[in-house]
Amino acid sequence: MKLLKLIPDNTNLDFMRWRNIALVLSIIVTVASLTLVAVRGLNLGVDFLGGQMIRVTFSQKVDVETLRNDVDSLNLGEASIQETGGPRSFQIRLPKPGGGEAAANRAASQVRSMLGQKYPGSRVDSVETVSGKVSEELAWDGSLAIGLAMLGIAIYIWFRFEWQFGVGALVTLFHDVSMTLGFFSLTQLQVDLNVVAAILTIVGYSLNDTVVIYDRIRENLRKFRKMQIVPLLNLSLNETLSRTMVTSLSILLALGMLLLLGPEVIFGLTIAIFIGIFVGTYSSVYISSPVLVWLGVKPDTFVRAEDEKAPGPAAV
Repeated sequence: MKLLKLIPDNTNLDFMRWRNIALVLSIIVTVASLTLVAVRGLNLGVDFLGGQMIRVTFSQKVDVETLRNDVDSLNLGEASIQETGGPRSFQIRLPKPGGGEAAANRAASQVRSMLGQKYPGSRVDSVETVSGKVSEELAWDGSLAIGLAMLGIAIYIWFRFEWQFGVGALVTLFHDVSMTLGFFSLTQLQVDLNVVAAILTIVGYSLNDTVVIYDRIRENLRKFRKMQIVPLLNLSLNETLSRTMVTSLSILLALGMLLLLGPEVIFGLTIAIFIGIFVGTYSSVYISSPVLVWLGVKPDTFVRAEDEKAPGPAAV
């Protein structure tokens, strides 16, 4: 039986023909995303703003949407409901109430009273308050993790390939993260620690896709020493196109099913990874590769640099 191929063999698409247009569009959208984040801000969740976490165990299975509507009816702010450990155990997250500890205790008492009335047999296992100081530390640690991951990746690629490749990887990662944050600022979807985990996942995926393409570019730089850089990049992108498309489409299909059928509690995580994979696939072609042209990478200079790094013959 003949195998189905999404991408035919020996494609010869001129990707680099559109590199300048892609650059302009990417700059415009990136600047717009950063402007949105600076002006409109992000809809930060309890993890970053502080609030309360109430863990509840019910005597029977509970519908998440019904529970969310019951908690929202208390007018304590937008609640986040998450299943923990089974269909009868839930974690309720509430925004930090104004008025200090007394207001937090009153809010917890309201939730306890409502649960006792509408869900007989339910048990409140714990009530924890996330202070503003802790939430600030989480926000700082999350930002630091993303920044250090991007910097570490760029340094690794710098030593693994050449400094131009490291710059290309860092620009690509910055582009992908900016686009994702811009989307969350535009839609005002809640940003919590799940979204931070999603951004780190995006950084890892984008790096993986970029390194695969960079590795093929490096092989072709050694193989075709007299070829111009633009045709060489087109050749490398066409050679890795099948792998890039099959991998990205497979992940996007799985994420699409999660968006349609998955629980609401992971919606932010799923949509962040979905946007990141889509943008990361684009940037692997139209950001990471054209950067090498703009930084002056050429087959002959690259090969000479590689030769200088190689150890000389051993003394006899």
